[in-house]
This record gives sequence, C-alpha cells and structure tokens, in this order.
Amino acid sequence: MDLSFLVLQSLSGFASASSLFVIASGLTLVFGVTRIVNFAHGSFYMLGAYLAVTIVPRLLDLSYSPWTFFLGVLLAALLVGLIGVAVEMLLLRRIYRVPELFQLLATFGVVLIVEDVVLKIWGPVDIAGPRAPSLRHGVEILGQRFPAYELVLIGVGPLVLALLWLVMHRTRFGVLIRAATQDREMVGALGVNQARLFTLTLFLGASLAGLGGALQIPRIPANSHMDLSIITDAFVVTVVGGMGSVPGAFLAALLIGQLQAFGILILPKVTLVLVFALMAVVLVVKPWGLLGRPDSGSGRVVLPEGILTLRRFRPPEAALALLAVAALLAVPLLGDPYTTKVATEILIFALAAFSLQFLVGVGGLVSFGHAAYFGLGAYAAGLLVTGPLKAPMELALLAAPLVAGAGAALFGFFIVRLSGIYLAMLTLAFAQIVYAIGFQWVEVTGGDNGVVGVWPSAWASGRTVYFYLVAALTLSGIVLLRRVIYAPFGYTLRAARDSATRAGAIGLDVRTHRWLGFTLAGAAAGLAGGLYAFQKGSIDPTLAAIPLSIDFLVMVLVGGIQTVMGPLLGAAFFHTLKDVVMPLTEFWRLLLGLAIIATVLVFPRGLAGAADTLRGRARAPATAAASA
Repeated sequence: MDLSFLVLQSLSGFASASSLFVIASGLTLVFGVTRIVNFAHGSFYMLGAYLAVTIVPRLLDLSYSPWTFFLGVLLAALLVGLIGVAVEMLLLRRIYRVPELFQLLATFGVVLIVEDVVLKIWGPVDIAGPRAPSLRHGVEILGQRFPAYELVLIGVGPLVLALLWLVMHRTRFGVLIRAATQDREMVGALGVNQARLFTLTLFLGASLAGLGGALQIPRIPANSHMDLSIITDAFVVTVVGGMGSVPGAFLAALLIGQLQAFGILILPKVTLVLVFALMAVVLVVKPWGLLGRPDSGSGRVVLPEGILTLRRFRPPEAALALLAVAALLAVPLLGDPYTTKVATEILIFALAAFSLQFLVGVGGLVSFGHAAYFGLGAYAAGLLVTGPLKAPMELALLAAPLVAGAGAALFGFFIVRLSGIYLAMLTLAFAQIVYAIGFQWVEVTGGDNGVVGVWPSAWASGRTVYFYLVAALTLSGIVLLRRVIYAPFGYTLRAARDSATRAGAIGLDVRTHRWLGFTLAGAAAGLAGGLYAFQKGSIDPTLAAIPLSIDFLVMVLVGGIQTVMGPLLGAAFFHTLKDVVMPLTEFWRLLLGLAIIATVLVFPRGLAGAADTLRGRARAPATAAASA
C-alpha cells in the first residue's frame, strides 16, 4: 500500500467518524440528562434523511447553490428536533421515573411506529438524494482524487463539537445540561424546571440525529432500514466515549472510523466484529468509557425491581395453571397445523423469555443481547445436523444448551463484573459479536443466507410429535428454572440484586453466583434456540440479532417482571399478537408499537402484575370487613 492510498483511506475514516459523531453526540446528551436509553434516536436519524430528500430538491429548484443545499439540511434537522419535542412531551415525560428497561421498551415502540409512518408517506423504495452543488468534484490529494463532499463532512464533526462546547460552557442551558449529567436530582432540588430542560435537550439531541441523517443523502439513499443500522454504532460511540461525555463521543467516533476504514483492508472478514470487540474491551478495562467518570450520574441507572416476593401457587392458581397446560397440550388434537405451529413457537419463546426473566427479575442482570445465546443454541444444533458430522437431532439438542451455556459462561465472566447500564451495554456488545460472526463467517454459517435442511429425526418429523417433544423439553426447563428461583441459590441472586454490598458483607460470593446464574440462563435460552432451529428448518444470523433480543424483553415486561410466571403469559400474548393478528394489516408495526407503549403507560407491572393488583383490590374490602 502506498502513502497516498493510506492517506485517502484515513480521510475516508475521518469522514465516517465525523458523521457518526454528529449522530452519537445527540444520543450522548439525551442520555446524560434524561438517563433514557433512547432506541428511537435511530428513527430521528432516518427521519432526517427522508425529510432532507424531500426538502432539499425543492429548495434547489429555487436556487441551485451549496448554501441552499445546506439550508435544506438544517431545515430537515430542525423539523426532526420538533418531532423529538413531540415525542418527549407525549411519551418520554411520562416515563422518566420508570426503570430503564421500560424506557427502552417505550422508545422501541416509537421505532416501530416511525417505520410504518415512513413506509406510508415515502413508500418502501429507496430514495436517492441530490448531490451538493459545487461539491460533486474530487480534490487531488497526493496524486489521488478524494470527494469534495467527504472533506466537508470531515469539517462538520469538529464544527459541531466546537458549537456544543460553546453551548455547554457559555450558556445557562449548557451549564444545566452538565449539571443534570452529574446529578439530575440536585438540579431539580435547586428549582430548575426539569420538564423544560428535558424538552430542550430532546430538541437538541433529535436535531443532531436529524442533521446526521440529512447530511448522508448525497452518500446513501434514504431507506426504511436506516434506523436500526445506525443505532448500534451510535450506542458503541456513546458507550466507548463515556455515557454523557461529548468529547468522549468525538474521540470514540475517531477511533471507530479509523478502525472501520483500515479493518476492512487488514481483516475484511471480521470488520463487523472489530467495532463491538473494541466496545467490549473498553467496557471490561474501563467500564465508564474513555472520557467518562466512574462517579458520574450516568452510571447510576435504577434497575428494575424484579421479583419482590416469592409465594407458592394458591389452589385456584394451581388449578388454573394446570388447565392452561392441558389446553395447550390439546392444541394438536383440536387445532389445525398452523395453530400447532404457533403453539410450538409460543412454547419455545416462553422458555427463552423465562430464562431472561431469571436474569433480570431474579439476578438484576439487565441483558440487551439475550438472543446471542438463543442464536448460539440454534447454530450449534443446526450445524451439527447439516455439517460433516450429520449428527442426529437428539445429539444436536443436547449440544445446543451446552454450547450456549459455554458462550454465556465466557461472556458472563466479564459481564457480571459490571453493573447498571454498562452491564447492559456489554451484553449488547457480546451479542453483536455473535451476530457478526454468524453474518461474516460465510464458509461455516452461510452468512446472511443461513443454512437450510435443519429437520428433526424421522420419529419426530410429524408436527404433532414435534410439538409434544418441544412441550416436554420447554416445560421441563421452565419448571427447573422455577425451582432454582425458589431454591437458596435464587434467594442469593435476589439478595445480590437488591444490595451487592450487603450480600458480600455476609459472606456471599456475589460475582460467582451471578456468573453461574448467567450461565444457566444462557443454557436455557440455547435449548430454546436449538428447538426453534428444528421448528423453522433453517438457521440464520437474525436468530442472534438485536430485534429478537428486544422481542424477549417485550415478552418479559408485557407479562410482568415482578412475577415469576409473567413472562410465560407475555410470550403467549406477544407472539400471538405478532404472528396471528399483525399479518392481517399492513400497519402491523404501528399497531405493535402502540400496543407496546400502551403496555408501558397503562400496565407498567405487566399483564400478570395487573392481575395481581386487581386481586389485591378485590381482597381488600373482604379483609377490612373481616377485621371489623
């Protein structure tokens, strides 16, 4: 490689880093002030691109100049900022005090709604934007030509950083942002109007995301997949730089931009892995990020309460549970093949959701990447059956939880050393590494095409027989995990969740217990993944992707994170809604998003938790009358 090539490749990395910083800086500001893990930030980025491809051409028809182009870009960014204000006032303002998992769930509901709105307004076809006037040419650098627009993008990042520094250090609004990042409660105690501060911060953060999207229109067409494709990189920049640190985000963006620019040359088959490997290394070595501070407010994120009290089934509840199991087991006998298929998938997802509930509700270990172990189990089973060994289904189903458990043990060794949002982000990093390996190791995994021909053994090939096999294994797994929850080990995990310091003070090995719990949950998810591979007949990287992890979180939270059996109800409700009801309309994402948001606002304790609340209210008058 000659010097000119290296210089141009480095400049390309700087251009990508600058664009990424503009987007991530908004996410950093929003999290620093509101403590919300805003999954909808990618939607603001996408809206910025779509609004720009709509506004900019019309302005260029009036006056064809670079100033008009950038005026259109700024108008698109400001409009996205106003949309961010609407989202803050209508939704986020109502959930600032709820645990971060519910916030994540609500913002994911916004993602689904925006996707359908975008498809309805602009359609499913990618829309190419105009190139910036007077910036279509290339600039000669060391004998090589480099796009002039890329040079402009390189300058945008430092410009935004300088403007943010001025805002943060020379205005009252900026001082309040920095103060809220350090101690939001104290800012409120001093009489600052927090609602106004949060609204202005959301406007600034959403505008920066919209600006990042609008600036991309000469480079990439606006499309409905932009949101999820950018949000993971934005999370990486935010976490690596330090949650709430704008200079840290700038430094992280530079590192990641260069890593991507040269990684594709040096290690082309692991380019996706490199970014998340960097995130994992930084979180393990310095959990608060490169320029973050361990004592900053960004690390004090309230975890979900989880399961508060344990009690055995009362006789009516036990009878109801047995009736539900009996009704489920009767599905193949009374229903059609499609109903049996849906029931089989509900059982599989129920086990996966219950294993996540074991992590979050019992151990307080918030995982944003639980699908990694589901995917590891699916790949272990699928590759054993279709690979050179041609192993039978029985051996593959035995290997699925073992491989997933081994992966969970390896990742969990590092994950359980952290806490709060940093632990959750490390689970996301490891999950993305698993996804990237499945996507890029084409020779083994088949890449995005996956592997087909993952079929059960002959004796279990019938849909009815396979349903009962799944029922036996998943129900056994759920019963086993439930027994562990009620065992001393489960009580130890709950003690460590509620106060790791006190648990350690009385002699409990908190880290080891959490590691073992993480491994057990991963193994259970792996069994579910292996069963799903034979149900689907194929494996592909989506089985370890972020959307599936979010689905598992939705099942847990919709069912009720404070109840032991709530995730089973959540899995049945959510999968039935998604697989049966949603295909009936083209606006299924909109309906699903609204259902998720309604659940967060109306049923914050989930369906099972709401039922417990109603039972408690019904018993209260009787108890009062008896005591009188």
